[in-house]
Amino acid sequence: MNVLRPILLTLACLTAQTGLASDLPSLGDASSAIVSPQQEHQLGRAWLSLLRGQIRQLADPQLKDFVESSVYRLGETSELKDRRLEFVLLDSPQINAFAAPGGIIGVNGGLFLYAQTEAEYASVMTHELAHLSQRHFARGLEAQQRMQLPLMAAMLAGIVAAAAGAGDVGIAAIASTQAAAIQEQRRFSRQNEQEADRIGLVNLEKAGYDPRAMPSMFERLMRQYRYDRKPPEFLLTHPVSESRIADTRNRAAQTKAGGVTDSARYQLMRARVQLIYEDTPGLAAKRFRALLDETPKLQAARYGLALAQIKSGQYQKARESLQPLLQAEPDNIAYNLAQIELDSASNHLPDAQSRIERLMSNYPNNYPLQQARIDVLMKQTRPQDAERALDELLKNRPKDPDVWYQVAEVRGLSGNTIGLHQARAEYFALVGDYDQAIEQLDFAKRRATNNFPLASRIDARQRELLEDQRIIEQMLR
Repeated sequence: MNVLRPILLTLACLTAQTGLASDLPSLGDASSAIVSPQQEHQLGRAWLSLLRGQIRQLADPQLKDFVESSVYRLGETSELKDRRLEFVLLDSPQINAFAAPGGIIGVNGGLFLYAQTEAEYASVMTHELAHLSQRHFARGLEAQQRMQLPLMAAMLAGIVAAAAGAGDVGIAAIASTQAAAIQEQRRFSRQNEQEADRIGLVNLEKAGYDPRAMPSMFERLMRQYRYDRKPPEFLLTHPVSESRIADTRNRAAQTKAGGVTDSARYQLMRARVQLIYEDTPGLAAKRFRALLDETPKLQAARYGLALAQIKSGQYQKARESLQPLLQAEPDNIAYNLAQIELDSASNHLPDAQSRIERLMSNYPNNYPLQQARIDVLMKQTRPQDAERALDELLKNRPKDPDVWYQVAEVRGLSGNTIGLHQARAEYFALVGDYDQAIEQLDFAKRRATNNFPLASRIDARQRELLEDQRIIEQMLR
């Protein structure tokens, strides 16, 4: 993510220019005079497309669905007014989560490795939601603008002193002024972190979780990385101190005892992530087996073992591992999806299809289940049916680059060449490659010359993308 920091800074500075702040400020919100909520939204979407184009993401539908549903649920009890959220799940085993302007929520896969309970995971996410609800990005720009005149005056005095022959005195004045400015920015950042902790803790309790999970998460991270020369990104952007831990611990102690600490579903998601970042499925299977030997009733370990066995081609063993889980919870989506994956991998496609049809009647809009249905249709060599299923999925996920990537693949296989180019255009636009997106729409228009309404729609979409590209390039200029 270091590659994006200069770009984000440039975007931030340019968005903060008075000429771009044409929207009326919100009453009582001085930061809106500098960056309006709409400008934050636009900036965030531009930044997200740049991020997607440079950083690998996790395409696991179950993980994506968990992050999205859990954060939306936390958003309902938060102070967040604009709930137009977009999510990005980064393929990294390092712990990190972040909130970018305009409702962008980013999560590293590694967060699931480090947050040992759902309440700990939720404490990180309520903290990030608080950064959004309090508009810390815009307020940071406001603070910098307030500092600008005093800072320039002090630096000017130092330059004058140096020019008048004071030499080192003038240089020292400039250096001390810059140091003061840096210290002021750090102070403001610490204030933001404290505020996000306080508001996040309140939100955590409102959402039904145990607020004590927040200081617990901080304490473990501090112990683990106390002597590391280079701590993870999360601790660089969210520095943990003894005073911060003490403050959150004291605030949590004042809340009502109780609240959710963990859930079986969260532990299943952790098992999925642990499998992703294990060196081989075989090593993962050994680790999950060892956990089961210690705690035979640990469902997440049995589930992780089954997934590892599927990945390593041990289909009969995977079937034996899944059987007790499905017997205990026959309607559990995660267990059923694992069985569908097993049936598909072992070419029991009619069994996979019948299980999907049964589940779809109960969970018609479940994203991971819809994706599993599409995957099975593709394995059955039914691209036209898969294309129709993807069109339905796009109604709920029109901004998901993973879905558009598959749409392009399926349309190509079904012979829909114009649709293939349109889907590629949407994919490239979502990952910030507007030149490729516009070129793909050129290809689509050439093939649609005999279909005037379709050619007109493609042309209109191309103009929209050209305008989006112009806006982003203006920001980056």
